[in-house]
Amino acid sequence: MENQSFERLGVNRFFHWLGKTAYKLTGWRTEGKPPEIPKAVVIVAHHTSNWDFPVGLMASFIWKFTPFWLGKHTLFRWPLSGLLRRLGGIPVDRRASGNIVEQVAKIFQTREKFLLTITPEGTRKKAQKWKSGFYYIARAAGVPIICAFLDYKRKVAGIGPVIYPGEDLAADMQKIREFYNTVTGKYPERAGAVDISPR
Repeated sequence: MENQSFERLGVNRFFHWLGKTAYKLTGWRTEGKPPEIPKAVVIVAHHTSNWDFPVGLMASFIWKFTPFWLGKHTLFRWPLSGLLRRLGGIPVDRRASGNIVEQVAKIFQTREKFLLTITPEGTRKKAQKWKSGFYYIARAAGVPIICAFLDYKRKVAGIGPVIYPGEDLAADMQKIREFYNTVTGKYPERAGAVDISPR
């Protein structure tokens, strides 16, 4: 990860039109918009379906929002590898040695602008609770957490509160939990508990 080049496409008029058209045809809408913060961890929940990626991507086109995102290295294969990288994808091999939290925190420290989207559940399958990486990346990098959501019950993609992680993990997670308890994923039974384990 440390030697990778992190450049991605912007959102031009075509992509903006594509996002708006896709939402109009499918009955989805956006709510709010990303705050103008140069560096942040953007969490998106609840992640329960493959549809989360295209639905979230179209929302980013509407907002002209260009975050990076972490994905399994197995996704980045020909012929889609180049496109996924240009759309902000950063391949991660979880089997490899090295601390992902530290590596990503270093990326934040070396760039003036860097927005990183993470799905805290880390899987579309049933997760007992969220993975803690998003929180500790934000804390190590000294950046806020932007809460984004995909609510399939209301067919709304939106932006919620901004959390500045501090020393009180329980208090921070309580704020996040209260917000996401109102959000319904495509398959609610797969949603993990909004909780993480302290390190």
